Amino acid sequence: MAATVKNRELRIAMFGHKRIPSREGGVEVVVEELSTRMAEKGHSVTCFNRSGHHVSGAEFDAGKGTEYKGVKIRKVFTVKRRGLAAITSSISASLRAAFGKFDVVHIHAEGPAFMCWLPKLAKKRVIVTVHGLDHQRAKWGRLASAYIMQGERNAVKYADEIIVLSAGVQQYFRNVYGRETRYIPNGVNKAKFRTADLITKKWGLDQNSYILYLGRIVPEKGGRYLIEAFKQVQTDKRLVIAGGSSDTQAFLEELKELAKDDDRIIFTGFVQGRIKHELYSNSYIYTLPSDLEGMPLSLLEAMSYGNCCLASDIPECAEVVEDKAVLFPKGNVAELRDKLQLLCDNPQTVNGYKNEAKAFIGNKYMWDDIADRTLELYRNDARVLKWQTTQEKS
Repeated sequence: MAATVKNRELRIAMFGHKRIPSREGGVEVVVEELSTRMAEKGHSVTCFNRSGHHVSGAEFDAGKGTEYKGVKIRKVFTVKRRGLAAITSSISASLRAAFGKFDVVHIHAEGPAFMCWLPKLAKKRVIVTVHGLDHQRAKWGRLASAYIMQGERNAVKYADEIIVLSAGVQQYFRNVYGRETRYIPNGVNKAKFRTADLITKKWGLDQNSYILYLGRIVPEKGGRYLIEAFKQVQTDKRLVIAGGSSDTQAFLEELKELAKDDDRIIFTGFVQGRIKHELYSNSYIYTLPSDLEGMPLSLLEAMSYGNCCLASDIPECAEVVEDKAVLFPKGNVAELRDKLQLLCDNPQTVNGYKNEAKAFIGNKYMWDDIADRTLELYRNDARVLKWQTTQEKS
């Protein structure tokens, strides 16, 4: 980039998310946290939102204006059908980013990266964040997976920098493509602790009376394992499955069918605001039995509330929690059952993990620091490369 760009405010475009403000998925949280902080620092940030409604229903729509916390919001053309919404909105956004007055185009996720060649052709600095190896996700069919895979290849070929969220994905790009990437993790905000109120009125939940899963209801999150394991656990605690589907309504119905003979299991649907804070604040255990993750924001959030967490042992989870949570072998229902039973039977153990979790996460993953590192990468600043090396050695 020209020397003048290094010393002035940047003009930044972001796309690949559904829309902000929104908590429809981890990508949306990351885009919102980064873009609003960059705007607060004086940079000109434009986020290209998809047209249409929140995936969990129009009642959850928010922020219909053209600006949000200093970030310019621009809606792009979107064909509102499964499999086409992401593709058409990415094409539309890439055209506007390529021919707009931007210094940096930051593309989020592998599918949208299919179009990264276009802003690169227009001489923009192109950054791609790989939030996970999306072609491996169970919800995609063969054609969609092929498109996402080509997006990954295009990112390798055309992006100036690729950001990854875990050491495992970083090694994947080295092994498969011989391409170096930049490790910049996700962050977490200060927890908003709330006493049980709305969740008591709606579902009869009190402090420490339930085990919580909070996230998208998609196959790779391990919902089948969790329900099958919990049904075998001897406890009076409830299992709360909080979250909406993401083009996966049939899978959600499958989980409800699996759970129908156990009245301890509650499906809340999509949650946000006060209810989300109450659920995190009062759970006995938070669990994330995923087969596949990028960097699980829900796990970061749960630990920031001081939760005892039980997660699958995939590297993306293990890297986040280190020795401050309980892990079980991915996909192993018997081991998940045994760990759930052990924790239900031993509140002292649970309290030990609770006491360690909050400070550990809050000191390690801070959004302000992560936004600064990303801006340094936008400017091609050598400091982020030094930070990268330090992280790999630690």
